[in-house]
Amino acid sequence: MSSGPTTLVRRIWAYDASVWTGADEDQWLGWLDVVERMRPHVAELTAFAETAAEHFDGTVLLGMGGSSLGPEVLRRAVGSESFHVLDTTHPAAIRRLGESLELQRTLFLVSSKSGTTIETRSHLEHFWELTGGRGAQFAAITDPGSELERLGTERGFRAVFAGEPQIGGRYSVLSMFGLVPAALLGLDLERLLGRAGETVAACRREDGNPGLELGLQLGEGWRSGRDKVCIDAHESGFGLWAEQLLAESTGKEGKGLVPAPGEPAQGPDRQPGPVRLDDAHDPGAEFFRWEFATAVAGHVLGINPFDQPDVQAAKDKTSEVLAAGEPDVEPRGSLEELLAGAEPPQYVAVQAFVDPAREAELAPLVARARETGCVVTTGLGPRFLHSTGQLHKGGPDTGLFVQVVDELGEELPIPGRDFGFGRLIRAQAAGDLAALEERGRRVIRLRLEDLA
Repeated sequence: MSSGPTTLVRRIWAYDASVWTGADEDQWLGWLDVVERMRPHVAELTAFAETAAEHFDGTVLLGMGGSSLGPEVLRRAVGSESFHVLDTTHPAAIRRLGESLELQRTLFLVSSKSGTTIETRSHLEHFWELTGGRGAQFAAITDPGSELERLGTERGFRAVFAGEPQIGGRYSVLSMFGLVPAALLGLDLERLLGRAGETVAACRREDGNPGLELGLQLGEGWRSGRDKVCIDAHESGFGLWAEQLLAESTGKEGKGLVPAPGEPAQGPDRQPGPVRLDDAHDPGAEFFRWEFATAVAGHVLGINPFDQPDVQAAKDKTSEVLAAGEPDVEPRGSLEELLAGAEPPQYVAVQAFVDPAREAELAPLVARARETGCVVTTGLGPRFLHSTGQLHKGGPDTGLFVQVVDELGEELPIPGRDFGFGRLIRAQAAGDLAALEERGRRVIRLRLEDLA
């Protein structure tokens, strides 16, 4: 049941699950007051970062989705070249990063709420072996009681920071999952949290509430058929984080807001997604504004914005493919047939399981897709599986999906596994295509080398 704006704000801050579906939403609202809970940890995190700077010249964050996208935005906002975010399983990218590092002078920050994320745990084992298993070179962020917490303790990690079970991954950027990286990036945590705190206070207001205003815009736009949110392009890559928040939160039950970072907002099925960032400390405030707005939009859509019921499908299919042997990633389908007759409100999703360094080679494909007049989104795999994958499978059946694979080069073994990174990324591509087909989605597969 829809509420008036004033009542809606009060109910959200009262942790009222009936704002949405009356399921378990009240158990996932820890992000509302996380800023105040984090303030007492500022000195601890600052000291950790200062000590790390004495021993290490750079940091590699190993994480996926909610563990990696916020830190990537902060990294770009600061312009750091010594802080790396690894969220690909492509063997060429992993090998290239390892070769570029002075390994003994690098801190590896392993970030996973569940502690079992296959990509992150595989990255951990790879770099653990590469560094000779020096626990002091590793730190972790994970929820209490996870396998990763236990492993970090057993292996003598430099630190293990606790996540909060009452905050879902995509809402966790203002918890340890974002603040530990922020500290290592040299950001002033008091200032970052201070800006965020001002927005938290503003989002309690009945008038001039920035999160409410944005959320109602998103929701009412969806009601009028403008379900593509064209998030402002920004040098920080803020859209990378915001697209997971929107897609995974709203893309279910055949509904959903389709995030389209950098796409023009003019069109019958489009609306703007304004980003307010002036300096490197502004993301804290903007993160919260968009979180609150997404919760409000979820109310308008009548869905639970805190679950992700279809994300597991691709993971299960990946496991099936890995167990079955060598994945089949041969090209299939025709681009011209897929795009024939395409028009809004359809959208074209390019899903590229390729070396991130080759992303620019997707340009001809994106240009061809834009000729249809449809919104075009681009996601790197497996990153997008943890971001927009929920929307692709659980959202409106308006997507036209183009999976792209490339030549992987030499296999890179994963210690303790009977498969390597190359086989893993192929299985992730094959598993996602199968999961889309199971839902009757229109999907083809192309080879990157054939796009030129």
